[in-house]
Amino acid sequence: MNRLGYRIGYCTNVHAGATLQQTRANLQRYALEVKRRHCPDEPLGVGLWLSAQAAQELLATRQHHALGEWLAEAGLVPYTFNGFPYGDFHQPIVKHRVYEPTWWEPQRLSYTMQLAEIQDALLPPGMEGSISTLPIAWGTPCPDRSQLEQAALQLRQCAAWLHRLEEETGRLIYVCLEPEPGCVFSFADDAIHFFQWQLLSGSDAPIVRRHIRLCHDICHAAVMFEDQAEVLQRYAAAGIEVGKIQVSSALRMDLDLWEPPADEARASALAQLAGFAEDRYLHQTVVRRDGQDLFYEDLPQALAAESAIRRGQWRVHFHVPIYLAQWGRLEGTQEQIPACLAAAARSTTCRHFEVETYAWGVLPAALQQPDLAAGIAQELAWLDAQWPAVEQASSGG
Repeated sequence: MNRLGYRIGYCTNVHAGATLQQTRANLQRYALEVKRRHCPDEPLGVGLWLSAQAAQELLATRQHHALGEWLAEAGLVPYTFNGFPYGDFHQPIVKHRVYEPTWWEPQRLSYTMQLAEIQDALLPPGMEGSISTLPIAWGTPCPDRSQLEQAALQLRQCAAWLHRLEEETGRLIYVCLEPEPGCVFSFADDAIHFFQWQLLSGSDAPIVRRHIRLCHDICHAAVMFEDQAEVLQRYAAAGIEVGKIQVSSALRMDLDLWEPPADEARASALAQLAGFAEDRYLHQTVVRRDGQDLFYEDLPQALAAESAIRRGQWRVHFHVPIYLAQWGRLEGTQEQIPACLAAAARSTTCRHFEVETYAWGVLPAALQQPDLAAGIAQELAWLDAQWPAVEQASSGG
C-alpha cells in the first residue's frame, strides 16, 4: 500500500502452472523473491491467479485456510484475483481459449464464485477483494440476444451471491468485467451499454452496482486509441464503478515518424515488430492511418496485410514491461500509465491497482530479464516512482 491508500501488486498469471502445487511453488519461488527485492519490510500485494483446476482442488481439499495462513506469514496479500484465464494460461497455444468459458456458460459463474469463496478465506478481516473477469466473450461471432441475456442473468446471480456473502461475513468482494480489443466489450461504450440495458435496469440494480464493476486495463484502452481519462469519466458519468485498474503498457510502432524516403527505417521497424508475433497469445492490432482505424485479430494478420503499405501508427495488444519507453524503433505506451492513474484519482473510487505483464515468457530475447523476479520488481519500482506526480495531478497541483 502506498501513501494514497491504494493497494498495489503484480499479477501472478505471469507464472506458468495450472495446478495447486505449481501455484504454491510459484509463490514460493517468485513472489517471495519479488518481495525481498521490492519491499522486504512491508507486505507485497499479489494479484492471485488460480486456474479452475487449482481453485477446485483448493476447496475440495479444504486447504484454502492453510494457504491464507501461509500468505499472511509470508507477507503476501491477495487483495485481487485474476479470474479471466480459466484453464492453463501457459500452454503452447492459448489464443482464443482464454475467452472460454463465456459468461453465458455455467462453468464461468461457478468458477467465479469459487474464487470469491477462496478470496474471502485468504484475506484479513475488513479488507475488500476484487476479481477481474472476461468481458462476456470473444466478439466473433457476435453473441445473440439470448446469450447476452443469459450472461447478464448469471452476473446478477453472482452479485446476489456476493451480497449474501457480505451480509454473512462483512466481506465486500466485487467482480470486475475487463474490456479487451475484439471482445464483446472492445470499447468503453460497449461496456456502458451492457450495464445500462442488461445489468442496471432491474430492482436489484443497487446490489449489482456494488458487486459487479469494471476492470480498466491501460494497455487495452491504448490499443483501441481510447483516451484514458475520457474512458474513466464516461464510466463515472454512467454510474459504473471501476473496481480495479490493470497497469500495463501496449506495444506501439509509428511508421509516420519517418518521412519518405525513409524506407530503410520503416523496414527495420516492421522487422523488429515481427519479432513479437508468437504462437501462444492473441495480439490484437489496430492500425490508424488517414484517420481510420483498422482492426486485426492477431499481429501476424496485420503484418501480412499492412507491411507493404508502411504507413500509420500501430498499437498491439502485447503487454511489454512498464518500465520500457522505447527500444530500437518501437515504443511502449508507458506515458499513458501516469495519465490514467491521475485520472483515476479524480474520476473513480478505485483502490486496487495491479501490474499485469504476463508476456515475459514470450518477449523477444533482447527484452528478456535473466531473473523474472528482478524484472517484476523493476516494474513495481517504476510504478512507485509515478505516485508523487499522480498525487500532485489529482489534487490539482
